[in-house]
This record gives sequence, C-alpha cells and structure tokens, in this order.
Amino acid sequence: MIPEGRSEATGESVQQPEKRPRLAQGREHVVATVDEIPPGTHKLVPIGRHGVGVYNVNGTFYAIANYCPHEGGPLCSGRARGRTVVDEKVPGDAVMVRDKEYIYCPWHQWGFELATGTTAVKPEWSIRTYPVRVVGDDVLVMA
Repeated sequence: MIPEGRSEATGESVQQPEKRPRLAQGREHVVATVDEIPPGTHKLVPIGRHGVGVYNVNGTFYAIANYCPHEGGPLCSGRARGRTVVDEKVPGDAVMVRDKEYIYCPWHQWGFELATGTTAVKPEWSIRTYPVRVVGDDVLVMA
C-alpha cells in the first residue's frame, strides 16, 4: 500500500491539494509565492474539478490540469522529467533532453509537454494548460 502523500509511480513525496474550498474557475488566482515553488518542484492547487498543477522549471512557471485524458489519472502525481531522444552522432545512443519539461502520468506513463500540453502518444488528446505570470513575489494562474 502506498502511503498518503506519495506518488503511486515513484514513491516520491507529492504535495497534496490544500484542504480548503475549491477556487472558482475563470479568474486569476494568487496560488503561491515564488519561494513556495522552488525550481524542480510543483504545487497542486484546488481549482476546478481536478485541480491545477503549477510547476517551476528553472524559474519558468507552467500550469496544467491534474487530469490525464487517457483514463482520467491524476496527472500531477506523475514525475516531471525530460524526454529521451536518439543522438544521431552516436549510433544506438539516446540522451535525455529538456529536463523537467514533461510530465508523465503515473498510471500509464503518457508524457505531456508542460509548456503546451501536447503529447506524442495521441496529439488530439492534449491536456489543458493555463496562463501563469509572476507579479512581484506572487505566482498567479488564470484558470
């Protein structure tokens, strides 16, 4: 059995949505301060039906729906990592690129680009992304 607060796929600690009423959709929300989401981490905020994951990738913030279109999995419980591509200069070699810029669903490992929500598996099943901006020390999401 996986302890609460741990990812099913990785066993890593996952920040759970705060136990408070869901925020209304269709408006801009202050979801955190910059310091609350250090580079390489994310925060799940209670916006809408499934929540929104807010990610800090090397100082750039992204926000995505916490819902995998494949089978409805909790996408933000998955691991953010890069993409493996073949290095054409070295036959048979592959390299990891764009570290932490993709999220992989913990149920079936479908990968989605955080910036655009697109997936190579089935492009018509992209995930929803939300505009994020930083004002002073606050991280704001329009969702």
